[in-house]
This record gives sequence, structure tokens and C-alpha cells, in this order.
Amino acid sequence: MFMFRSALIIQLNLILMLILYLPPVFSCFISTFRRMGNYSSSVSGSLTSTACVQYVQEVVSQNCVVIFSKTTCPYCRMAKNVFNEIGATYKVIELDEHNDGRSLQEALAQMTGARTVPRVFVNGNCIGGGSDTKQLHQQGKLLPLIEQCTPCCAASGSEGSGSGQFESVK
Repeated sequence: MFMFRSALIIQLNLILMLILYLPPVFSCFISTFRRMGNYSSSVSGSLTSTACVQYVQEVVSQNCVVIFSKTTCPYCRMAKNVFNEIGATYKVIELDEHNDGRSLQEALAQMTGARTVPRVFVNGNCIGGGSDTKQLHQQGKLLPLIEQCTPCCAASGSEGSGSGQFESVK
């Protein structure tokens, strides 16, 4: 009985160590946070890190303009307003309303080098955030980038299409 209990405790400790020390690169499902010497885990979604990156790449490749946003962010509203002003079609992914929003934001950080929102993509390239988008527009450089969109991305029947309209994906 004692040996069984000892073996069980050892197995539980091993499982706990795997969960706590599992690098976030391998999974978006288990996020580990370290705060003042304490550990806590949270389940944030169901997509793996690789699936998150693939999802972002797929959305970006299928749409001329994509804004990864949060509904309460003023810089996200700034970016959307710029595209509304010029009448551009864009797709919005609201990370705070998406089941895998945290995981997607981590994938965006890995891909773009910045974790902040919005993350704005035009013709497959990240142009930065809200201030960057506004600045490009003020310099007259944003519209030419949009006009260079590949035909697959600029097709008028594509998802989220319409002048100044967007589709929020959950």
C-alpha cells in the first residue's frame, strides 16, 4: 500500500511539473503564468500554437486588409476609422471576443514582434498598429499599399467585403 501511494505521488508530481514547465511555444491550450514565485495555469482556448499561426496566415492571405483588434481599444478604433475614411474593405478579428483570442495574440507577437493591438496587415504584410496605420494614411502611403493587393484578396465577393465594412470573427 505504501509503495503504491509513493508511486502515485511521484507520478502526480511529474505530471504537475510537465504542466507547469511546458513551454508556451508547444501549446496555446495551457498558458502558464509566473507571479511572485507562485504558479497558476489557465485554459485559454483549444488551438495549438502552430494552429494559431496557421489561422493568422490563412486569414491574412485570404484578405487584403486584416485588423486583429479588441473591441475596447482606442487604437483599434483609430485603425478601423482610417479604413472607413478611405472606403477600404477590411476584415476584423476581435481578439477579446474570439475563443482563442489570447492564443492568437501570442501567435501575432511571435510573428510580428509586437503583442499590442491592433495588428494591421495589408496585402499579407504587417504594417503595425493604429498609429502606424494613421501615419501611413497621412503620408499618402496606405492607399497605394491597398491598391497593390493581389486579385485573390481584392475579390469583391470575398468574406468581409464591402466598402468600409468588416466582419468580426469569433
